[in-house]
Amino acid sequence: MISAISNTAGTTAQGAAGATAAPGSGTDFDTFLKMLTSQLKNQNPLNPMEGTEFAVQLATFSGVEQQAQTNKLLAQMVAQMGGGGGLGQMAEMIGKEARTTSAVKFGDKALTLDLSPDPAADSVTLVTLNGSGQVISREEIGPGSRQIDWFGRDDLGAKLPDGQYSFITESLREGEVIREDPVGVYARIVEAEAGEDGTRLIFEGGASALASEIDALREAS
Repeated sequence: MISAISNTAGTTAQGAAGATAAPGSGTDFDTFLKMLTSQLKNQNPLNPMEGTEFAVQLATFSGVEQQAQTNKLLAQMVAQMGGGGGLGQMAEMIGKEARTTSAVKFGDKALTLDLSPDPAADSVTLVTLNGSGQVISREEIGPGSRQIDWFGRDDLGAKLPDGQYSFITESLREGEVIREDPVGVYARIVEAEAGEDGTRLIFEGGASALASEIDALREAS
């Protein structure tokens, strides 16, 4: 009788463990098997439990574990496809322009930069960095918050190579830098994808940024 029960338990346990291989479930299942083994050892030999009773316990535990995993997966799908900044909401952003401080692609069209230097500055320098984070130009642009079009020209007026660029403003007062700020740049969204770190927006040209890093949207010009 005990042998038959052990075989049933082992077979069911193997199937349940295979069905609940999610992180964290193995420890709970091991604990359950230890409790089941303890039941076998301490049952009344004159009135042993039926093997089907143990099988039912195993099946019940396996069902609860699978339901917990199903609920977890459903929650992830809802987060990706529905509210809370998921893919469903992000789909509505495709085709619009988002403001990001990440590097964006520069090609034939000017980039719109959103400048917010320190109000106390009497001079502001726009620092341009390439995709590797290297400074390639510095330009005095005057104080004040505003939007400007950046046409990507060097000191001689020649167009800079196509590529990814990011920007920083240096706010100066009486020749001293009092603050540095990343510059927001508008880029067109062409794709949205979900990842472990959240929903990521892909811009025209291949640059990307997390949705949580986007602080402004506008219709594509």
